[in-house]
Amino acid sequence: MQRTLILITLLLLASVHALAQDPAEVAAKQCKVVLENDYVRVLQWTVGPHEKTAMHNHPALVSISLTAGESRYTAPDGKTKDVTSKAGQATWSDPDKHSSENLGDTAGDIIQVELKKKPDAAMTAIPASEDSLTVDPKHYKVEFQNDRVRVLRIKYGPGEKSVMHAHPANLAVYLADGEAKMTLPDGKSNVTGIKAGAVQWSGKDKHLPENVGGKPFELVLVELK
Repeated sequence: MQRTLILITLLLLASVHALAQDPAEVAAKQCKVVLENDYVRVLQWTVGPHEKTAMHNHPALVSISLTAGESRYTAPDGKTKDVTSKAGQATWSDPDKHSSENLGDTAGDIIQVELKKKPDAAMTAIPASEDSLTVDPKHYKVEFQNDRVRVLRIKYGPGEKSVMHAHPANLAVYLADGEAKMTLPDGKSNVTGIKAGAVQWSGKDKHLPENVGGKPFELVLVELK
């Protein structure tokens, strides 16, 4: 009896593993977890020219391509879909299972923001009068939004600054090197160096950003709902 129970347990564990194929495990050489908390898990992919990845699962996510490229995705039933992406492009994906292949002659780099637990209102509610889109539409544009996220593209020229505004809990993906000065409502400020491809998690916050570097910088901000 005990041997039978052990066998059943092992079979169940094997079935769960087959159904939930974590890309950070099955494609560990190409996929790294760079940030994780209760609300998001952030994956950084680097797939070499003409490399393939193993079949894996994703929850709903936002992808930000760091490089341009072309990929082929294969579903469990064998159907394929070719996708061309531009550097800096942000896209939404529903939960999915697939393998992939880099069809290009150069490595492909991508950041994926997998969504986990939905945050409560204390982390997401901000006054409409403090929304970045309301107070600074020059620098903040909506890429897309749905019931889980609002994705913004943010661009600042050299020396440009915003006005004081608020964001719900969010994940930033930086697309260019630079230096940013952040001033808080109490007047305190700090200057931070930015690296292309870096990611940063922030809870609900309020600040006034300024590009204090000598060249434009750009980022994609995934705001949680």
